[in-house]
This record gives sequence, C-alpha cells and structure tokens, in this order.
Amino acid sequence: MLLKNIDLLDEAFVHHKNCYVGIEGKRIDYVGKQPPKKQYGRVYDGTNKVLLPGLVNAHSHASMTLLRGYAENLKLQDWLHQKIFPFEDKMQGEDIYNGAMLAFAEMIRFGTVSVTDMYFIGEHMARAVLDAGIKCNFSVGLTCFEDKDLHQLPIYQENLFLLENYHNVNDGQLKIDLSIHGEYTSNPKIVQQTVEFGEGKGLNMHIHLSETKTEHEQCKERNKKTPTEYFYALKLFDMPTTAAHCVWLEGEDFDILKESDVTVACCPISNFKLGSGFCNVPKLISEGVKIALGTDSAASNNNLNLFEEMKGFCTVYNAAYDDVLTIKPIHALKAATAGGFAAQGRNDCGKICVGARADFIVLDLQKPWMQPCHHLQNNLVYSTQGSDVVLTVVDGKVLYEEGEYTTIDIEKVIYNANKSTQKIINQLR
Repeated sequence: MLLKNIDLLDEAFVHHKNCYVGIEGKRIDYVGKQPPKKQYGRVYDGTNKVLLPGLVNAHSHASMTLLRGYAENLKLQDWLHQKIFPFEDKMQGEDIYNGAMLAFAEMIRFGTVSVTDMYFIGEHMARAVLDAGIKCNFSVGLTCFEDKDLHQLPIYQENLFLLENYHNVNDGQLKIDLSIHGEYTSNPKIVQQTVEFGEGKGLNMHIHLSETKTEHEQCKERNKKTPTEYFYALKLFDMPTTAAHCVWLEGEDFDILKESDVTVACCPISNFKLGSGFCNVPKLISEGVKIALGTDSAASNNNLNLFEEMKGFCTVYNAAYDDVLTIKPIHALKAATAGGFAAQGRNDCGKICVGARADFIVLDLQKPWMQPCHHLQNNLVYSTQGSDVVLTVVDGKVLYEEGEYTTIDIEKVIYNANKSTQKIINQLR
C-alpha cells in the first residue's frame, strides 16, 4: 500500500504535510515528500487526512464489555463485591471470547491497534486476539489468599499452557505476560515465586497499584510499606512492569518507579468515574516516570475510546494539581502510542518511520470540530472524536476502513455478546 498526499506525525510527533508513506509487508519502507519510484499496488489518497501511530490501550479487561452499564454509582469495593464478582463468576470461555471480540471491535474502530489486557480463561482470550487481528499482551490476573506454592495453583498450569501455545505467535501479535492482580489479592511468597518464574522466562509483569486509598492505606498497615515499596522489596520490579492506576503514590514511590523503569498505565476516566482519585501525572512527568494510557474496562469506563482518555489526561489532572504548565498534548500522544508499545516490549512499533511496524491509523480532518487547525497536536488531543478514525492498520493489514471491518463480523459479534450477557443475567436472578 502507498499512502499519498497525507499529513503525518513523525517519531518526534512533528507535523509534516502532504507526504508519501509506503508499506511493504508488515513494515513501513518509505516516507518522503516525493512519490517513491517503487510500485506498491494499492494507492490510498490521504488528502485532508492525517496518519499517526496506532494507539495502545495499556490497561484493559476486554471481556468486561459484557458488564457495560451494569454496575453504576458505586465505589470500587462495593462495585466489585456487589456486582462485578458475582457476574464474572458465571462467565465461561465462550462468554470471555464474545466479550473480548466486542471490545476489540470497539478498540479497532477508535484507533487502538494493541492492548495490554488482564483477565482469565486465557485460551479464549487468545482466540479472540488472533481472530480480530489486534496486537495484545495478555496476562491472567493471579489472586491467592492461601499459603500455597505457585506450582499448586491452577494458574501456574494455565500460564505454562499459554506460553507454550500462544507466546509470540503470528510474529509477536500475541504476547503472554504474567500478572499479580494486586497486593491485597496476593501474598509475599506467591509474589516472589511468580517473579522467579517470570524472570526465568523473560516475561513482562502487569499489576494494579495504589488504585484506591483503602487499598493503599491497608497495605501500609499490613506491611509497613506502600504498595510500591512492598513490590519493590519483593523484587517484582526487576521484571519489566506495567503498573495500572497509581492514584495514591506518595513519598519515595515516584523514585522507586523511576529507578525501576516501571511504566504507569494511567486510566483517568475509570478512576474519576469510580471516585478513586487523581493520579499525580504532573509529578510523574517531572520525575521522569514512564507513562502509558489505558481505559480499564467498559464496566468502569463505559467505552474504550483512547481519544477521550487523552483529553482527560491533559485536562483534569491540571485542575486537580493546579498545574497547567506540565501536561501538554505531546505527553498524551506519546503515552497513547510509543509509551504503550515500549511497555509491551514492542520497540519497533509506535512511530511513522522507515523500518517500523506498519501499525497506524488515519483520521479525517475535514470535520467541523477539527477546523480550523492552528496546531494539529492540540486538535488531536482536545478535539478529535474516536469516530474520526477512517483507517486502522496492524502489521500492514487493514482491519477497519470507512465503516467496514475486514476481520470481524460486527453484527455477529454484537449478537453473541448480548446473548452471553442475557444468559448470565438470567442465572443471577
């Protein structure tokens, strides 16, 4: 494919007008102002459009689309115990698949090309990833409330199965990570054993960290340490780690995350909606901590639209910390693209340059809310709607274009998701 006459944001997020971008196989092999001599087959007219790296959802529970709108106006602990856990207890493999396919359809439509997801029944999640064509780092969230060895837990065998059958399949489309759900749902022994297992296999780690004040303060009471200090002492951060939320960080937590090269997956809308608080993003930026963006689930966010997340990232934190100078649109764009890819270990993704993976999206600039355009980066973060995406490409393959999916039967996906949801609701009555 050759994209012609298209605006783009380069690897430094500098705006270039009227460019040519050539795609060969899974990679970009030409970027320039002049037409390439090479013939690429299909030519895509990018007039009045912009090309940018595909977005990365750095913290998601995809299959929870089945719970969209099901549990509202509740604090996190009540939300979990009164509504979410009972529903999830009824979910079976096909429900996991149906919920994930609905999530991936939404993500692809809104320009997300890769997702870091934590859930359960991983075989069915893997099937959904491969069917949809999206990239994914998937982990089964480990919870353990007993004094058991890791090898005694069913999740150990599940992880072995997932690693053997799905890790790095389809040229890295799907990667298997490990996950400790959280400090309050695990114990020190199981954390240490999981770290030892993961380091031996060179895997990434995905955790919830200081999401609520209750979680944070109770960890300090139990361990005389913040959750960040607790996991640091157990050497969990020796693994490449994505830490979701990080709302209640304090004291040395920021230094630890910086020193340990941890990526914080900020989830603004979910945190606001559940009343969990405000992640101190200005301090994260000033301390040089790596940041990515996530939606969390559709049950706590209600949509999986990273453009909405970028706007929240660049606005509400400024008000919360009385700091309008630190967070700029370029921070949101980097967090939603290169920051997420780096956290996933996908270092050849997240930029529009020769040699990079062809994971990109195209947006229509001829919308009333996108005009006039004094500064493209500002418009992309503050004005863009997810529905402005007209083309989503992963590894050089078109997954969505102008209302049409190439890998997803959207009517079937919606039908199956509603069927799974109704089945579970009937069981709960």
